[in-house]
Parts: sequence; structure tokens; C-alpha cells
Amino acid sequence: MGKQQLEESAALQWDKLLRIKTTGRDDSMADQYRYPYEPTPYSVLERLAGSGYISKRNVLLDYGCGKGRVDFYLSYQTRCRTMGIEYDPRMYERALSNQQTAVSGRRASFVLANAEQYPVPAEVDRCYFFNPFSVEILQKVMARILDSYYENPRNIQLYFYYPSDEYVAYLMTQELLMFVDEIDCGDLFEGTDPREKILIFEIM
Repeated sequence: MGKQQLEESAALQWDKLLRIKTTGRDDSMADQYRYPYEPTPYSVLERLAGSGYISKRNVLLDYGCGKGRVDFYLSYQTRCRTMGIEYDPRMYERALSNQQTAVSGRRASFVLANAEQYPVPAEVDRCYFFNPFSVEILQKVMARILDSYYENPRNIQLYFYYPSDEYVAYLMTQELLMFVDEIDCGDLFEGTDPREKILIFEIM
């Protein structure tokens, strides 16, 4: 069995354990600014959960949460609280439906909103991105995160899985962001894809 098949099998097993349904890709609402729904592989989330960067004291905001896999998994594994933000009403409804049955449903919440207009709550200190939108929207989202930081100074970490060259170029030029770590995920999948990683930044 190849790594891809193992990943698909593991996804179904984790979905069953967490009592949610998050598999499958959906690009019905995608355009040049907002990208298709594709859940983060569970093997990648395992790496992040095991990194020690997220604990039960943290509140993680998941941008482009889709059906909520990141939220339910990380709140289950690390005991953190999670908030998912989603602009697609159908995906938002799927996340709410999963919340009704999820093992960690009480530790997760969801918001139907455009990310660039969403004021980041003061308790959020972790943010997760899996290429949910274009760099143009990311810039506006970063402005919102910084607004929240200035209003309530705190340690905020940002996680970028499978970052595009455009994302990396933008992030590396932001004076207020400090590159902290890189979690390599290349060995989890077949082939050699340099984007298979999670980049971690901190607001200085």
C-alpha cells in the first residue's frame, strides 16, 4: 500500500475516531482569491500536535476551516480551544454538523465570515493557514491579526502548511514577523515536494 493510500485510510480512521466527516476536496466556491477546500492530511496535523507549540492554554484560529478537521483534531490532541472561520455557507454548515457529533465538539467553535473583515478575538494566540486564499487577502488578514496584537499584546504564532512561493516571499519581508521553525513533512508523502512543510512565525 502506497503512502497516498495509507493517508486516505488513516483519514477515514481518524474521522471515525473523532466522529466527524471531513474527507474529500471541494472547489465549487473557489475563485482567483479563495482556494478550494482540501483538508490538511492527518499525518501533518500529527506532526503539528506533537511539536509542543500548542497546548491546552492556547486558542487557535483556523483560517478557511472548511469542515473543521484541523479544529476537531487539534482540540482533541492538544486540548486547546479552536475557532474556525469559513466564508462558504455550505462548508460552514458541514462544520456545524460535525460539531454536533465530534468528540471534541465543545472545544471548537465556528464563524461564518470573510477572513479579511473578521476582527481577531483577544484570546486567539495561534493561527493556522493551509493556503485558504490569495496573498492579497492574506495581507488584509495579517493587518487584522496585528490590530488584535496591538490592542492586546501577547505571543502569537502563525502556522503555514504547504506554503506557496508567494506566501513565503510575503512573510519573509514582514518586519514584525520572526521565523521560528520549520516542521518538515516531506517524508510523509511520495515524491520530493519542497512545499511539504509547516512554517512557523511569531509576531515580535
